[in-house]
Amino acid sequence: MSDVVLGVDIGTSSSKGVIVDLEGVVLATAVREHSVSRPKPGWVEMDAAIWWDEFVSISAELLASDKVSGTSVVAVGVSGMGPCVAITDAAGEPLRPAILYGVDTRATAQIERLTAELGDENILHRGGSALSTQAAGPKLAWIAENEPEAFSAARRLFMPSSWLAFKLSGSYVLDHESASQCTPLYDTIENSWYRPWADLIAPQIELPTLVWADDVVGTVSAEAAAATGLPDGIPVVAGTIDAWTEAVSVDAQNPGDLMLMYGTTMFLVNTIHERITVPTLWGTVGAFEGTRNLAGGMATSGAITGWLRELFGSPEFPVLLAEAEQSGPGAHGLLMLPYFAGERTPIMDPDARGTITGLTLSHTRGDLYRAALEATALGVRHNVETMRAAGSRIERIVAVGGGTQGSLWTQIVSDVTGLPQVIPSVTIGASYGAAYLAALSVAEVSITEWNPAAEIREPNESLRAGYDELYELYLALYPASRTIAHALAERERSLAN
Repeated sequence: MSDVVLGVDIGTSSSKGVIVDLEGVVLATAVREHSVSRPKPGWVEMDAAIWWDEFVSISAELLASDKVSGTSVVAVGVSGMGPCVAITDAAGEPLRPAILYGVDTRATAQIERLTAELGDENILHRGGSALSTQAAGPKLAWIAENEPEAFSAARRLFMPSSWLAFKLSGSYVLDHESASQCTPLYDTIENSWYRPWADLIAPQIELPTLVWADDVVGTVSAEAAAATGLPDGIPVVAGTIDAWTEAVSVDAQNPGDLMLMYGTTMFLVNTIHERITVPTLWGTVGAFEGTRNLAGGMATSGAITGWLRELFGSPEFPVLLAEAEQSGPGAHGLLMLPYFAGERTPIMDPDARGTITGLTLSHTRGDLYRAALEATALGVRHNVETMRAAGSRIERIVAVGGGTQGSLWTQIVSDVTGLPQVIPSVTIGASYGAAYLAALSVAEVSITEWNPAAEIREPNESLRAGYDELYELYLALYPASRTIAHALAERERSLAN
C-alpha cells in the first residue's frame, strides 16, 4: 500500500478535506458547506459540533473514494478559521456556540474597557496587536459579562483546529500562532501565555499547552478511529489558523513573502524579517518556530460576491465574472467600500458599512460585480501600503484560495496594487497545507516540490493611472461617510433590540 495523508480545514462557509500522497499529488477532495449564525447585528457564531461532524463526514467520504483505493493514511493534519472562542467544560463539552474571529464585532465595550485598564501601548508592546474585534480576549470578557452562567462553567478554550486535534487525540493544545491572536492573553515577546492578563480575563480557564503548527500532538484514539475510519494510532499534527495554513500550502512563509488568501474574507500574511508592532495591523508569531508575521484581514471579500450573486438570482459565477470583465476597469464610474461586516485592518472599525457610490439607472449587475472585485483589490492595496509604511519588506506575493480560480479577480488585484502575484500549481488552500504539515511528521517532504509556481499574474501598466485615481477616491470615501455609517450602525442595533 502507498502512504497518504489527510488534511481537513474548517472554514467560514465550508469545510474541506483532501487526501494527498507523499509527492504532493491530491488524490481526492471533499467539501461540506455550512453557514454561520447571525442571531443579532454584529454577532457571528457557529456550533462547534458542526466542526467534528463535518470532519467525520469528510473523512468517511475520502476514505471511500475509489481514487484512494490501495493507500494507507499515515498522518492527519487540521486547520480552521480563527481566532475563534469556543468555551467548554472540563470534559470538553461546548457551553455555547463558538464566537468567530473579527467578523464578530460584539465586544466593542470590552475592547474599550480592557484597553483603558491595561494601556494601549502596553497591549501593543506585549501582545503584538492592539485590541480589536479580531482579538479573542475581549470576547471572553464579553461572555463573562453577558453570560455569567456559561462563563463560570468554562474550563477550556478551543479554536477549530485545536478542537479537531482534541477530538482526534484527546490532547488539549493550541498552536502559538493561534494563541498570539488571543490578545492580550499571550506574550509575543516571550512566546508564552501572559498569566497576569490571562488570570484577569479568564482566571478559571485552564489554558491549553502551547505547540507549533507542525508539532505532533498525539495519535488518533480508538474512539476517533471508529468514528472517522482513520487508522488507530497515526500521528495528529497541531495545525493552525486557516490563513497561516494557506501560507504554508503555497510556500509563503519565508521572510519577505506575502500571502493573499482569496476566500470569504481576504487575509494577508507577511512573514517579516524582525518584529514589527503597529496598531492598524496584527503582529503575530508565525506557524513555525522562529518566524514572525505582520498580518491584515478584510472582513468581507468573497462574501460580497456571494451576497451579490444571491441578490441577482444565483446565476453561475462564470457568468457574473464574464459580465464584470465586460464592464471594464472602473465599473463605469462605480466605487464600493467593502465594509459590509465592518472592517478589520487597517481601519479597525466594526461600525464601518458597505457603500456603493456613483450608481445610476444605466448600471448593470456586471458593473456592480466588477465594483465588488475592485473594492477588495483597493482594500488589499490599503493593507499592503500600511504594511510597507510600518517598515515591512514585501518581496514576493503568492495568491491562494477559491478566488484564484479564473484570472479576473487576481488580475484586478495586480492591476490595482501594481504588484505581480505568484499563482501556485495547487490553490486548494488550507486543507492542502494541513496535509503537508501532516506529511512532515512521517517523511522528508518539501512544499516547493509539492507546489511549484504555475504562472505569474503581472499588472497591466496601462491601467495604473486610472486605478491610482480610483484609490485616492477610495481613501477619501471612508472618512467622508464615516459619521453617517456609524449613525446607521447604531440605528441598526437599536431597531434589532
